[in-house]
Amino acid sequence: MYKMVRVAVIDYELCHPDKCGIPCIRFCPINKTKPYKAIEISSEKKGKPIIYEDKCIACGICIKKCPFKAIRIVNLPEEIEENLIHRYAQNGFKLYGLPVPIKGKIVGVLGPNGAGKTTAMKILSGGIIPNLGDYTSAPSIDRVLDKFRGTIFYDYFKKLYAKELKVVHKIQYIELIPSYIRKGTVREILDKVDERKMKKDVIEFLNMELMLDKDVSILSGGELQKLAIAVALLRDGNIYIFDEPSSYLDLKERLNMAITLRELLPMDSYIFVVDHDLMLLDYLADQIVITYGVPGVYGIFSKVYSTNSGIDYYLNGYLPSENMKIRDEAVSFKFHETREEFTYIEKTGEVLCSWSDLVKKLDNFVLTVEHGEVHRGEVIGIVGPNAIGKTTFIRILVGELTPDEGFTTSTALKLSYKPQYLKRKIDSCITVEECLKDINREALNEDHWLYQEVIKRLGVDRLFKKEIENLSGGELQKFYVAQTLIRDADIYLLDEPSSHIDVEDQLSVARAIKKIARLRKAAIFVVDHNFLLIDYAVDRLMTFIGIPTKKGYGKSPTTVGKAFNELLKELGLTVRRDKESGRPRINKPGSYLDRYQRELGMFFYYEK
Repeated sequence: MYKMVRVAVIDYELCHPDKCGIPCIRFCPINKTKPYKAIEISSEKKGKPIIYEDKCIACGICIKKCPFKAIRIVNLPEEIEENLIHRYAQNGFKLYGLPVPIKGKIVGVLGPNGAGKTTAMKILSGGIIPNLGDYTSAPSIDRVLDKFRGTIFYDYFKKLYAKELKVVHKIQYIELIPSYIRKGTVREILDKVDERKMKKDVIEFLNMELMLDKDVSILSGGELQKLAIAVALLRDGNIYIFDEPSSYLDLKERLNMAITLRELLPMDSYIFVVDHDLMLLDYLADQIVITYGVPGVYGIFSKVYSTNSGIDYYLNGYLPSENMKIRDEAVSFKFHETREEFTYIEKTGEVLCSWSDLVKKLDNFVLTVEHGEVHRGEVIGIVGPNAIGKTTFIRILVGELTPDEGFTTSTALKLSYKPQYLKRKIDSCITVEECLKDINREALNEDHWLYQEVIKRLGVDRLFKKEIENLSGGELQKFYVAQTLIRDADIYLLDEPSSHIDVEDQLSVARAIKKIARLRKAAIFVVDHNFLLIDYAVDRLMTFIGIPTKKGYGKSPTTVGKAFNELLKELGLTVRRDKESGRPRINKPGSYLDRYQRELGMFFYYEK
């Protein structure tokens, strides 16, 4: 029988002892029967409880009694403690293992939010000296080196702490860039940081010519992302860390970014890419490291896998080298092309709204959209390059913009809209719970189907007591998706709901979207660049093509396979389905499969 250790974590942001009367302490059976308490009030935590893990029996009573869901307790095999790298505090998050640094290789890091990826990157960049679990004393470099002596990490940390390795870190939340760089054009910024004298190459690879004279304060999300990537590439470093480099980039830009990193990064350096886009990691990474565990409680880093195998193991939910099951069910991809001839919508749906041929002029940009219609219970995906008119079309549907030519019947219906760029301050409320109550109080009832299908499914119930302005990027995204979906509406419109959320949450969002459409008999439009979410959620697809910032053309909704084929042909890319999992995979330009699919005219290829 394996000996177990307890990991007890209290989220002190959620803990409010003044409002609950401390039922976790009052009902703890150990506190009543033993001289040494398992839970007690801590003066260091200013009147909040602490749990002594060596005395706790993991009965689960405190977890059930806590009205704020601030306590989580799990059991782990004692052997895993040998790999403990860092713990923030008593009853804080525990990190086991680290991604292995491999010189000259791009190491992809894949896993859920809250499982330690950011902490690991801070440790590998020298921003945090790991305490090896001893949070009571100051961390020691000598202890770290002794811990890793005889491993690949020893030379890495020895050089890092001796300042022999320079770290370049592309941050995760590029929306913060304008607050740090308040003025200056893209060209001026690139001139200042061009340590490697590669500015011309970086601009060409990332297609930045049209944004060079723009002030940083007016850049779009995609332009900010390209600027952040360009700045990182121009820095002269030995360790490069790219945290979510795919956010706000369309499919073509993601491929360009991947090619740019492969071509322009110094390949004698250590390179880590943290991202949730499986297609990007599949194309870019040489090796994959998977993190798993219980988000917010503990995270474990796997051994190194080959890229293709690692992604398949992650989707299957089982890691063979660790003999570890990390998910209850495997993730499988739908084959839209092999569905029945008549879909759910064609069998049961009625037309909810329609639009004529539309034309809208905005400054020097002209958008033309073909006529179309959407049925009750249907999910329509909208895909295409950035700055091509997708969001403009959505704004026409919600009534924010009036078309110069044509009409839409959607403005006569009740609409619920999640924008692309999210505000952290809402005038009418402070916490997540307050905001959701203002929208639909009934949806917060645990017995209500909306609570189960949206609030619980997205994990928003654990965010109730958090203030909106303190949410992480992924938490903020899930909050906005939830508040959009719990509204009583005929049409829901979600602009880039996959930004900053991990694969598991992308699937949860996709399932919630589908459920709301079916159960409310509503229509939902989803604008996104993420193939996984689109592949799971939508019934039909609209493609937008044209010349970014100049002119856009939106096509009528059609089948997913046909729409993807048209889009990929326009972008000059070919994508195949993996034979085993069905997941989409980008073909390398000029490869045999790329040439073969082009000859067939099958830019989105599947095998029956």
